[in-house]
Amino acid sequence: MKRNNKTESMTTAALELNLEPSDQTAMMPDAQPVGGEIDEEQVYRASAYSLLAALLRASPDRGLLDHLCQLSPVTDGDNDDLLLAMSTLALSARNHREEEIKDEYHNLFIGLGKGEVVPYASWYLTGFMMEQPLSDLRDDLRALGFERNADIHEPEDHAAALCEVVSIMINDNAGLPRQKKFFETHMQAWIGRFFEDLASAKSAVFYKSVARFGAAFIELEQTYFSMQS
Repeated sequence: MKRNNKTESMTTAALELNLEPSDQTAMMPDAQPVGGEIDEEQVYRASAYSLLAALLRASPDRGLLDHLCQLSPVTDGDNDDLLLAMSTLALSARNHREEEIKDEYHNLFIGLGKGEVVPYASWYLTGFMMEQPLSDLRDDLRALGFERNADIHEPEDHAAALCEVVSIMINDNAGLPRQKKFFETHMQAWIGRFFEDLASAKSAVFYKSVARFGAAFIELEQTYFSMQS
């Protein structure tokens, strides 16, 4: 997937991110925006979405794991769900080897024919792949200026792809009403359930912490958007 007159690209599990897999470390919450100047709050939002995209599109490489290890631990008195989730993610990154996580990712998302968790909007909303939610998403992506990469065959409604789209929108200074509409139309109804399923999946160990981070961040986003006029 590519952006009209832009160099950025969307992802699914097999779609291209803005960065190659070896550059996953740029997807951290302290990463700088790829677009124009945005304020600190928006930098954080964009980077959190990009981090989720990186972790859901492929198993993390050593560089990304090293950066996750550097996330600040919580201190006494901290009870913020997102801070606790980030601290848990950092601890999990320190305690698991790259190859272990790679095997876990395969079991969760690929498997023999199908993984334990199916990270697609159509699957959650209709019980089938490539249904009306995907068609509606493609219409909106075209309206936003995204074009499908002919070399990519994965559906665009993968959780990683949707997180990356929102990250690009934020970095491109797309207005909050447009971000909110995209989130509510294509993510809100199902992505929380996806993270619940990921957290409870049989093979999930490291990805339990990813699911906790994703669930906490999406809950915060829902609150954030609900406060927008």
